[in-house]
Amino acid sequence: MTTNAVVAIHGGAGTILRASMAPDAEARYHAELRAVLVAAQRVLADGGSALDAVTQAVRLLEDCPLFNAGHGAVFTSAGTHELDASIMDGRTLEAGAVSCVKRVRNPIVAARHVLEYSEHVMFTAEGAEAFAQEQGLEFVDPSYFHTDARYRQWQLAREQQRAMLDHDGASLAAAQSTAQSTAQAPASASNDALPHEPLDPNRKFGTVGAVAVDLYGHVAAATSTGGVTNKQIGRVGDAPLIGAGCYADNATCAVSTTGSGEMFMRMVAAYDVAAQMAYRGASLEEAANDVVMNRLPRIDGRGGLIAVDARGNVVLPFNTEGMYRGYARVGEAPVTAIYR
Repeated sequence: MTTNAVVAIHGGAGTILRASMAPDAEARYHAELRAVLVAAQRVLADGGSALDAVTQAVRLLEDCPLFNAGHGAVFTSAGTHELDASIMDGRTLEAGAVSCVKRVRNPIVAARHVLEYSEHVMFTAEGAEAFAQEQGLEFVDPSYFHTDARYRQWQLAREQQRAMLDHDGASLAAAQSTAQSTAQAPASASNDALPHEPLDPNRKFGTVGAVAVDLYGHVAAATSTGGVTNKQIGRVGDAPLIGAGCYADNATCAVSTTGSGEMFMRMVAAYDVAAQMAYRGASLEEAANDVVMNRLPRIDGRGGLIAVDARGNVVLPFNTEGMYRGYARVGEAPVTAIYR
């Protein structure tokens, strides 16, 4: 057994506008990240697997409306929700993924069931939902994923006739709301309104993810997303793709990414970290930094990743101004951060 058990999470990356973040909103993000880390940390402390820890972490992130996954996912161009998720076990190299699901409450749980109970790795759309239903997973009415804040973002994106990366409309929506409030009395806030996000409206990437190494030295990774605001129906990014948005191998590392999905797909970013460790003997830090700081920027790839190796090393590099992130070692207090 190892004493290096640790879990790390991310909740999106982008251009941080520090002045836009009210202290109470910043505190709320830190509190939510910390709560997720504590829950996943407890799984590891109790002897649970890395796979269990990342499943727990991402499931909780999907349930939190602050992040673009599950409840609080962004809207497609048709005003619907299409959710993607993937998970991989570094001990066995088994993996599972779903894409374009519309009624599964927790896509990461569906991905976990694909890993455990299917001979396949990935299901999509109606096929994914049929599989989830056969597995007895929880289904919800599509309205469950709706939040007023995401709906306002979608309306803004439609007005601008473009797709906004993940939930990048939040900052713009908040800015417009603030401007309007100077000219009229403030209306009562919606219960599910996002706090004033500090991310530039055109440079926000809202995937969530988790990586972990357990007490036995096994690693795992999981990633989930609602995609991009106003995206075309059927668009799939890197989050559910093994090797692009998620990868895990005990021999190297576990990786979950967040960023401009198409670029991470073209670079096979998550696998590239592991490949550099395997084939050129790079350390976890060297490999992750090379992918994020050198290789991705060559094709204008923006975002970041989180990664751990079997020895308990943790890295959380990003090439944007900030990334919602944190990690928690067993027996230690969680660490959370937003800015660079």
